[in-house]
This record gives sequence, structure tokens and C-alpha cells, in this order.
Amino acid sequence: MPFRQGSARTRQRTVLLVGIAVLLAALVLAVVLASLLTHAAHEASPKMLQWKDRGTTKNLQEVILGRCYNYIAERYPELGDKDCLKIWESLKDAFIYKNPCNITSEDYQPLMELASHPIPCNKSLFWSKTHDLVHRYTKSNQNFITLEDTLLGYMADRISWCGDPSAPGINYESCPKWSECESNPSFVFWKLASKMFAEAACGVVQVMLNGSIEAGAFRNSSIFGSIEVFNLNPDKVSEVHIWLMHDIGGPQSESCSGHSIQRLKSILEERNIRIICEDNYRPVQLLQCVHNPDHTDCRLCTNST
Repeated sequence: MPFRQGSARTRQRTVLLVGIAVLLAALVLAVVLASLLTHAAHEASPKMLQWKDRGTTKNLQEVILGRCYNYIAERYPELGDKDCLKIWESLKDAFIYKNPCNITSEDYQPLMELASHPIPCNKSLFWSKTHDLVHRYTKSNQNFITLEDTLLGYMADRISWCGDPSAPGINYESCPKWSECESNPSFVFWKLASKMFAEAACGVVQVMLNGSIEAGAFRNSSIFGSIEVFNLNPDKVSEVHIWLMHDIGGPQSESCSGHSIQRLKSILEERNIRIICEDNYRPVQLLQCVHNPDHTDCRLCTNST
């Protein structure tokens, strides 16, 4: 009897040990298979396309929605009927899961229709190579509006975005530069927004150009020179005032009689739009002088002999 009991216990221990061994083997096999499947899935999933410019702005949705709500609440409450959520969705749909070199104007058309709004006559202010100065001026003088002061421009200013055919559909690592492909999300957006801004201009419009750059104040390759100037409507725009600004103490590479300004005059006159050019428009120059109050260019009057 004791012998049989010992044998039974031995068999039970053997069965238990075999069961534990089988369980451990199954567990190890499961871990190995899971690791192999995960590795295979990682290798099979397509990588994000690589580009040379910065990627999509972090928290893009929150940035766009925040700017949209702030613009309507603080700047133009009369645009209270604008739906910021729909505006964000239309922007996202324009580029998400798309190759960033295959974006078209049609992709942005719903966004343009949702976010566009009228521009009062005599307030449109265009610019080229004067980004910081022109926006300092419109902040101090709200009688003028640049593209970046519209809802579309305000939301998109100095941020970037692009999609990718692979998940999650938005590339936060890199986006194409304009030189890599012209049909990228940012370039197509700004071309279309600039075209609409020019078409909406009426009355007397202003343009602030940089007379201190060697390449010329007016350049055919710029957004203003290639898009905006040709989309001004002669039936709506009566006159263009050029403010040719020079850096305080910097080079005066071109004046109102310079070659590129004369080329701009010819383009506008051929389209039956009158033009007036002024070197160093004084209200803007005084703004420049805030940082250079003692410079000779900033003297309010000169001593007569």
C-alpha cells in the first residue's frame, strides 16, 4: 500500500512537471511568434516620404482652431457665422493621406469658400520682401489689411503642413520645399489665397517693396510679381501706390526711378491701372526709426543754412 501511494505521487509530480514544461514552451513560442509578426509588420509598413523642409507643425489642429476662434472673437466679430471646425476639416481634407507633391487648387477650394470674406476698398496692402515691416505697420495702423491679416492668412502664417500616403496620413517629420516640387500643400495654398486676395482688392491699393535688395524691388518670380499683380481687377482697382522702403542705414539699391519699378509701372499701365511711387513712405519710415531714433534718416527736420 505505501508503495502504491508513492508511485501515485511520483506520477502526479511527473504530470505536473510535464504540464508546466509544456506551458512554458507554449509561452516562449507565443512570445517568439509575436516578436516575429511585429517585426514583419514593421518592415511591411511603408515609411514616411522624406523631404528637406520642416514637417507639419505640432498640434496643427489646435493651432488652426485657436487662431480661427481668436480671429473671430478679437479681430472681426462680424465673421461670427464662420464655422471653425468645418474650416479645419476642409484644410485637413485638402492634404491628409495625399502625396505632398500632388496637391491641386481644387483640393483647397472648399476651404477658400468657407474662410474667405470681403476686403473693404482702399485697404488692401500687398508686399514683397518686407514681411516683418509690413506687419508691424498693419498692427499699428489698422486702416490697411495684408493677406496675413485675413482669416485665411492669419490661420496659416508661419506654420507648415503636409500629408503622406502612409498612416497616420500627416507627416510631422518633413515636408517638401518649394524647390523640391511646386505642387506642395503650402505653395498651392498661398498661390490660391494670394490670387483671391488680389481679386478682392478694390479702390486704391498699396504695395510695400524693399528697395535695399540687389535683386530689385519688383521681381517677376515673387508671389506679388507672378500672381497678385496680374489678378488685380482694372474695373475695381483705380490706383496702385508703391511704398519703396529702404533699410535705415542700409543700401539704397533702387529708387522709384529704378528698372524693376519701371517694369512694374509698365505692367500696371498696360492694364489701365494708374500708379504712384514714393520712396520711403514717411509713416512706415517712422516705424523703422523706432529702432534707430538717432540715425540721420530719422530726423524729423534738418537744419537750414
